[in-house]
Amino acid sequence: MIQNSQSTSNMQNNTSICLDNVTISYGSFPAIKNVFCSIPKGYITAFIGPSGCGKSTILRAINRMNDLIDACTLTGRVLFEGVDLYNKRIDPVEVRRKIGMVFQQPNPFPKSIYENIAFGARINGYQGNMDELVENSLKRAAVWDECKDKLNESGCSLSGGQQQRLCIARTIAIEPDVILMDEPCSALDPISTLKIEETMHELKSNYTVIIVTHNMQQALRVSDFTAFFNAEVQPNSTGGKVGYLVEFNNTEKIFNSPKQKATQDYVSGKFG
Repeated sequence: MIQNSQSTSNMQNNTSICLDNVTISYGSFPAIKNVFCSIPKGYITAFIGPSGCGKSTILRAINRMNDLIDACTLTGRVLFEGVDLYNKRIDPVEVRRKIGMVFQQPNPFPKSIYENIAFGARINGYQGNMDELVENSLKRAAVWDECKDKLNESGCSLSGGQQQRLCIARTIAIEPDVILMDEPCSALDPISTLKIEETMHELKSNYTVIIVTHNMQQALRVSDFTAFFNAEVQPNSTGGKVGYLVEFNNTEKIFNSPKQKATQDYVSGKFG
């Protein structure tokens, strides 16, 4: 079980995730190195930066999805409310229940809309009223009105945007504390993207949300805080790059008065 410990009680109460000198490598090559970042609770944080800078790698590390990749290793600490998620006593499955993930491509289960929500909750031992849970989860993901009359139809029959909101509802149903979103709108049309963004704004009243996005305007629209990552060619490599965190601040400052020239160049479109 993931529980707070007295040894970490001095952490700030408003910090949800703390990345403490995190380096992630694939084999002998680091993909991203020396990341220090404290992500506040109850807000939306955006990870931005050019392709190959390690944004998604860091995101997946937060709920230990990288454990599923052979030869991927992590040094440093990933702390969730003061608990080191990579401590040997921590169950990765429990981590993923507390910290849910919504992927780039909508991936509903090949089951009914109802069972897409109920299945995970049932596996996690939910004992309450399942009909209420399904309805409330779909409502909180802003897709109830489009689904309420066809709950027994396949989740795969929905449009792409509806499928993505169904996946958000499925994540909500297992009652996580944090929701990770890896470019959740990249495969969607503008109208569906707007609905997902509206859903994000609703979610932050109950969850900490961390989103990876290549869309600068989306980061500006939806996030309260922004982390800008960049990459540089690794020493003694054949062109391979390693990512690093350049700057973390509230979104308004990142876009309007960044401290680092690289951040200014990126958000103004000079590279990326």
